[in-house]
Amino acid sequence: MTRDTGILADAAIQALSEKKQIITDHPFDADQIQPASLDLRLGKKAFRVRASFLPGKGRKVSEKLERFKLHELNLEDGAILETGCVYLVPLLESLDLPQEVEASANPKSSTGRLDIFTRVITDESQAFDQIPQGYSGPLYLEISPSTFPVVVRTGSRLSQIRFRKGHSVLSDEELLALHRSETLVATAEPNIHNGGIGLSIDLSGDENGLIGYRGKRHTGLVDVDKKAACQVLDYWEPIYNRGSNDLVLDPNEFYILVSQEAVHVPPLYAAEMVPFDPLVGEFRVHYAGFFDPGFGHAGAGGKGARGVLEVRSHEVPFILEHGQLVGRLVYEHMLERPAQLYGTDLGSNYQAQGLKLSKHFTS
Repeated sequence: MTRDTGILADAAIQALSEKKQIITDHPFDADQIQPASLDLRLGKKAFRVRASFLPGKGRKVSEKLERFKLHELNLEDGAILETGCVYLVPLLESLDLPQEVEASANPKSSTGRLDIFTRVITDESQAFDQIPQGYSGPLYLEISPSTFPVVVRTGSRLSQIRFRKGHSVLSDEELLALHRSETLVATAEPNIHNGGIGLSIDLSGDENGLIGYRGKRHTGLVDVDKKAACQVLDYWEPIYNRGSNDLVLDPNEFYILVSQEAVHVPPLYAAEMVPFDPLVGEFRVHYAGFFDPGFGHAGAGGKGARGVLEVRSHEVPFILEHGQLVGRLVYEHMLERPAQLYGTDLGSNYQAQGLKLSKHFTS
C-alpha cells in the first residue's frame, strides 16, 4: 500500500538520484542508501571556523564561511579534527528537491556514539538539520568532536538525511493502536505523550553489573572509517552497578547507556529519538536519532534490540535513576515498505543490540 504522506523509502531515494534531485559527481557507495535515509559523504575540504553559525534568510553559507573561516584542511588524504573545535565541510551531495519533498538530517549511529556533534546546514537556513520543501543548493556539515579527536577523509559518512512528503507523524491514538498490535517498546504500560512513546534508562546492569561507559579524555585518535581498530579501555571507563541503581552524570562528560525497553520499528514505519526534552532534566540524550524500518524487527533478526543512548549532562551534575524516562521515540509512516530492512538485509552494525559501543572498538 502506497500513502500520499510519509518518509521516502530506499527505492524512492534512488529515484531522486536518477532524476538529478540528489546531485553528486561521485557515484553512491554500494551501501549508502539505507531503508529510510541516505548517508551523506564529506567533500574534499574542511574549514576550521571561529564558531557555529547559520546563514539566515537570503544568505548563502559560502558568504558567512568567508567571514568566519580560520584555515582550510585537505580531506583527500585524511585529516585530524580536534576536540573543542568547529569545522564546516561541503558535502559531496547537493539537492534539487521537488516542491512537495522536504528533508531532515541527523548524525549516524556511529557518529553519535563517538560524541561527534554534527549538523547539516543549507543556504538561507534558519535552523540546523532542516531542509525545506523544494530546496535547491549545496549541503554543508558542521562537525565538532567533543571527546575523541578523529580522522576523517573525503567520502567519510558522519550524517544521514531523511526525505518526506507532508505530515506523517503518528498521533498518540495511532501510536497506542500500533503499540497494541506491534509492541513498539517492550513494556506493559507505554508512556505515550505528545506524539512520542517514552524510553527509560536501564541501570541494573548486565550479568557482570556493567551499566555503561564514560568517555576518557586526552585519548588517541579514532579513524571514523576503520572498524574494530581501537581498544575499549584506551578510550572508555566501564561503569558498574554497585547496588545503588542510580548514576550521577558529571557535567560535560559523555556516557554510553542503554534503554530498559527493547525497541521495535515495524517495516512500514520509521522512528526518531527526540534529542532533548526539558521535562526530563538537564541532559541531552541521543545525538543519533534515526531508527530505520526493521530495527528490532524479529523478521530482520532484531528481536530484543534496545536503544543505545548517548548521554551528556550540561552545567550541573544530574542523578539518573533506574527506570527513569530519558527520551521519546516519535514514529512516522513510510510512503511504502523499503526493499531492504535494517538488519539482516543490510548486515547492519547495531541490529539485536544491547549495550554496545560504536563499531570502531574491539568487542
